[in-house]
Amino acid sequence: MKILVGSGSCGIAAGADRILNFLNTESWSMGLDVSIGITGCVGTCYLEPIVDVYDGPSMRRFVNVDESLAKEILEKVRDGKLDLKGSQEAMNQIEKQNRIVLRNCGLINPESYSDYIKTGGYQSIKKCLSVMTQEDVINEIKISGLGGRGGSGFPTWFKWNAARKSSGKVKYMVCNADEGDPGAFMDRSVLEGDPHSLIEGMMIAGYAIGAEKGIVYVRAEYPLAIKRLDLAIEQAKGKGILGKNIFGTSFSFDISIKAGAGAFVCGEETALIASLEGERGMPRLKPPFPAEKGYYDNPTNINNVETLANVPWIIQEGGHAFADLGSDNSNGTKVFALTGKIKKGGLVEVPMGMTLRDVIYDIGGGIVDDKPFKAVQLGGPSGGCVPEHLLDTPVEYQAIINTGAIVGSGGMVVMDESTCMVGMAKFFLEFTCKESCGKCTYCRIGTKRMLEVLERITEGKGKEGDIELLEELSYKIKDGSLCGLGQTAPNPVLTTLKYFRHEYEEHLAGKCRAGSCSALLSFTIEDNCVGCTVCARACPTNAIAGNLKEKHLIDQDKCIKCGQCVDKCKFKAISMK
Repeated sequence: MKILVGSGSCGIAAGADRILNFLNTESWSMGLDVSIGITGCVGTCYLEPIVDVYDGPSMRRFVNVDESLAKEILEKVRDGKLDLKGSQEAMNQIEKQNRIVLRNCGLINPESYSDYIKTGGYQSIKKCLSVMTQEDVINEIKISGLGGRGGSGFPTWFKWNAARKSSGKVKYMVCNADEGDPGAFMDRSVLEGDPHSLIEGMMIAGYAIGAEKGIVYVRAEYPLAIKRLDLAIEQAKGKGILGKNIFGTSFSFDISIKAGAGAFVCGEETALIASLEGERGMPRLKPPFPAEKGYYDNPTNINNVETLANVPWIIQEGGHAFADLGSDNSNGTKVFALTGKIKKGGLVEVPMGMTLRDVIYDIGGGIVDDKPFKAVQLGGPSGGCVPEHLLDTPVEYQAIINTGAIVGSGGMVVMDESTCMVGMAKFFLEFTCKESCGKCTYCRIGTKRMLEVLERITEGKGKEGDIELLEELSYKIKDGSLCGLGQTAPNPVLTTLKYFRHEYEEHLAGKCRAGSCSALLSFTIEDNCVGCTVCARACPTNAIAGNLKEKHLIDQDKCIKCGQCVDKCKFKAISMK
C-alpha cells in the first residue's frame, strides 16, 4: 500500500505538509505497513490538499483532506475497508484532458529518480544517441509541428536547426523558466512535479544542436522548483545520465541553474541572455539572433519549460503521434492555468483546437456562483480580453491572435460581470509599466502616460479625448518598442476598448457598471431601512448615523465606499449606484 500527498506549491499552501506529517506520525502509531511519500500537483489546485492511496495499480483520490479525513483514510487502510474503485471529481476532470507535458505530474515522486525511470524516463535520449543523428532528431520535431509554448508558437525545429548550423566550437542550450505572467504557473508545476522530463528534453535539444552545456534560467521566486530541479540534476549526474560520454557515446552534457531576479522583461530571450551574462536584463537588437550570437556571443538555443517537456514524449512516440493531436493549424497539446472567477481553478492540458468555451465550461466547470461570463484574459499582460460572443474561438495561435489576444504561455484569467474592464486594463498596465526595462522611450514613458490616463478614468476624473489618447498611445508604443514587452503592453487596453468601449464611455460619464471603481460609487440608505443599526456598527469610518428603529443616513464625506454596509444589511436597504 502506498500513499502520496500532493506537494506542489499549491498543495503546500493548502496544508499538504501538515497532512503529510500527520499521516507519517499517525501511521507509525497505528503500526501500519504503508509507504507514505509526496507527488507534484496533478492540476486540480482547487481541491488541495490531495491524497492518493495506491494498492498495486488501483488508486483512490481524496480531496480537500484535513486531519480528520486523513485519520479516516488510515483507519480504512488498517481495517481493509478502503474502496479503491470510487470515482472522484478530480479524476473525472483529468480524464477530459490529453496529458503529455503533465503526464507524470501528480503521479510520481518528483524527488525520486527511480520513479521517473519507471515511466520510461531517459529512454528518449538513449534512443537519440543510439540510432538517431542530429538531423533525425530535428526532423522528428519538425514532423511533430511543435511550436514554442512560451507564447510565440515559433517552430521549435527551426530554432534548433539554426543553432546546429551556426559555426562555433561552444554552443549553449538554455531553458527559459522565467515564468512571469500574472496567473501563470505551468512551468513551475512541471519543475516541481516532473523535473527529470525537463532535463531529458534539454539533453535531446543539446544533442540536436551540438551543445554540451545547458542552463536553466528560473525565477528566484520559485524556491521549491529550484530545489527539486537541483536535486534531479544531482541524481542524473550520480547515475551518469549527465556528464561525460553519456551512455558510452561521445556526447557529453551538463546542466546548471541560474536563479533570476524576477524581471518580467527577462522572459525575452536577449534580455535573458544579458542577465545570464551578469548584465542588466535589457533586450538587444536582432539580428544577430541568439542562434548565431547568444550567450557570450556563442550560438545559443532558448526554449521554455513546456516546450522542452514535450520533447521526450515526441521522440519516444514519434512526431506524427504529436501532430495527430490538436488541429491542422496548431499541433499537439497546450497547458493552461485557469484562474479568476472559475469553479475549477488549476492546470489543464488540452489538444490545441479545443474551443475556449469547452476549456472554461466543460473542463473548468464554468463561472463561480453561475454568474454570467464576461471575458477571459489570454496571454497575461501581453495578451488581451476575449468577450463572451467569441467563446467558440478555437485555441489556435492565429485564431486567438485574430481576437486581439495571444495564446501566450497559457494563462487564462476568467472574469464575470463583477469585473470592471477598465480596471482590468489598468491592472495589467500597472504591471507592464513597472516591468519595463526602460530602454525604449515609448515603452518607458508611453506606458506611464497610458497608466495615468487609466487611473484618471477609474478615479472619476476622466475627460473628453481620453479614449482617443489611449488608442493613439497604444499604437505608438507598439510601433516604437524594441521587444515584445513594449510591443504587446497595450494589448489589454486595445482589446477592452474594442469589445468593452461602452464601459470606458460610462466611466467618463461617472458610472462603473461593475461597481468596483470606488471613486465612481455612492451608497444611499433607502426608505425601507428599519433602523437595526447593523450597518452603523459595521462601518469602519463611522460614516453611518441614526437612532434605533429610525432610518439611518450616510455621511458621504466620511464614506470610503468599502461596501461593508451593503454586505451586512439583511433588508437590502442600502443601494449602490
